[in-house]
Amino acid sequence: MPDPAKQIDELRKEIERHEYLYYVQDSPEITDKEFDDLVKKLQTLEAQHPDLLTPDSPTQRVSGKASSTFSAVKHSRPMLSLDNVYDEEELKAWWERASKGLGGAKFEVSIEPKMDGTSLALVYENGRLKSAATRGDGETGEDVTANVKTIRAIPLRLDFKAPVPETFECRGEVYMLKKDFEAMNREAVKTDSKTFANPRNSAAGSLRQKDPSITAKRKLMFTVHSASNIPETMNLEKHSEFIEVCRNLHLPVAVYPIPIAQSPDDVIRIYKKWLDERPGLPYEIDGIVVKINHFDQQKALGMTAKSPRWAVAFKFSASQATSTINSVEYSVGRTGAVTPIAKISPVHCGGVTISSVSLHNFDEVERLGVKVGDKVLIERAGDVIPKIVRVIEHGINAKNIAPPKSCPVCAGEVLRADDGEVAWRCVNALCPAQLERGLLHFASRDALDIEGMGESVVSQLLEKGFVKDFADVYSLKKEDLLKLELFADKKAENLLAQIETSKTRPLSKLLAALGIRHVGEKVARTLAERFMDLKALADASQEDLTKVPDLGPIIAESVHTFFRQETTRTLIGKLEKAGVNFKEPKKEIMESAISGKSFVFTGELESFSRSEAEEFVTQMGAKAMSSVSKKTDYVVAGAEAGSKLEKAEKLGVKILTEQEFKKLIGRP
Repeated sequence: MPDPAKQIDELRKEIERHEYLYYVQDSPEITDKEFDDLVKKLQTLEAQHPDLLTPDSPTQRVSGKASSTFSAVKHSRPMLSLDNVYDEEELKAWWERASKGLGGAKFEVSIEPKMDGTSLALVYENGRLKSAATRGDGETGEDVTANVKTIRAIPLRLDFKAPVPETFECRGEVYMLKKDFEAMNREAVKTDSKTFANPRNSAAGSLRQKDPSITAKRKLMFTVHSASNIPETMNLEKHSEFIEVCRNLHLPVAVYPIPIAQSPDDVIRIYKKWLDERPGLPYEIDGIVVKINHFDQQKALGMTAKSPRWAVAFKFSASQATSTINSVEYSVGRTGAVTPIAKISPVHCGGVTISSVSLHNFDEVERLGVKVGDKVLIERAGDVIPKIVRVIEHGINAKNIAPPKSCPVCAGEVLRADDGEVAWRCVNALCPAQLERGLLHFASRDALDIEGMGESVVSQLLEKGFVKDFADVYSLKKEDLLKLELFADKKAENLLAQIETSKTRPLSKLLAALGIRHVGEKVARTLAERFMDLKALADASQEDLTKVPDLGPIIAESVHTFFRQETTRTLIGKLEKAGVNFKEPKKEIMESAISGKSFVFTGELESFSRSEAEEFVTQMGAKAMSSVSKKTDYVVAGAEAGSKLEKAEKLGVKILTEQEFKKLIGRP
């Protein structure tokens, strides 16, 4: 019979090897499915033998609980910042100072890309990750160990094939690949969540999430760039040797072999090479880091209160220019957010002529203190997107920049977003600027489920003017669809059949489809079951809506505002004329073993979506709740369950796995 301990150890090593190949070497040997199967096999063995489960197992990467605070961590040595140089003369001046400090002795330097991320210190004891801390103020950082364990590029235990000191500390940069940053922001726009300005901010924000399961979804990367205390037993003389040791321990390094320069001219040549290659790199860099390679020479030079004298960041210079703000226009995004755009006198900067600069939001306008008529400093860094750095001189007749009173696209009402957001939004969900996103949601599976009405089709329908609101979907004819790319008779007929079927969906699906702010599937179902008819809901007062269980004042106000708009009333009339169902069918409630019980679902379920599970228990006479309380009977926890699971544990609420839930409701 196989030895479980041996099986588990071999599986862990195999998984760790594939994590290293995928996340560090970028050369995977197996598919994602094969990797997931290995992890599931290990999870099964560990569940069967819980005494063999250890904190450094690959299955424990998302095991930390959500936290309201991060405890302070005193660094073994200060995490200092680097001095910057911006041109060849400044670099040569730094080289001369270093040479003078070494009494004229010759020295060599190592060169690494300066990753545009956030600093992190890792401490390993006996080869196992003990703690991880942010830079903080340099002396004291924050403990983010639970979050760091979710970063698959960081090994939970070092490769024991290489010599591992009893205590090993390394420091590096947490960053995000450009493609992952862009994908994260695209998803944020779809879900109306916060977007990040650049990969650096996203890395820092993701590392400090209070819930490790959120960090796990952010696809953070890591690279080692320095040591703290190097044990004498390691017998290292150079920084380049330390980087090689890290690589052998399976810690990720930015570049290997590390370039070595013997003169300022060598450094400048390497700098120019990185500058040329920068646009094609998968990650953002804002310069190179130059370090004297020999540790004894580093020690001889020492450091100032803030920075080491033996290292410097040779930064890529941002292009700057001055111009005058002539006016401000307002752009409405797909989520209704209104963005002020400064129209400036055309100016050449960074190889392009700039005539427009985004001011992002009205909090940023206030921070900059910028007004129409002001002379401002424009900067175009590696991000390509130009920005206003500061006001140089206020105009004589400068005018304040304020949010518009009405939407510049549809003339609808513009209000400040709630929940502490900075955005001002057009509250008209039928605003043409929001229509593309709205139509995609309208046709999505969780709404009216119009199969075949994806991004390409919606984009073409809007471009050709065939659809100007949701109701126009029901006026489409076969000859319209045949004018779209890749449409022939059969495809057009199939889409028209799907559109016709969507008219029969229950009211709850129609409400979810309309894109009312704060109204998702669960709230839509609650409203439909309370009012049973769209017209009754549309006529409800805000007070009536506030009385609906689990709704709350913010959602009530949002729903009330939506149905008071003239555009909404017009839309309802068109939908009714098209024959769209406005009723919610009365449900046949089954008597069952769970009748009268309340359920909360958290995490990702495999057998059905969360909304399907909620619908199923509702049909069986139970209640699907959105939050956990002492009155909750069951919490069903799927993969990557978050704070709701923790609250259930604290309150002593019965927690079910997905398999236990399926057994309870009699599902195979």
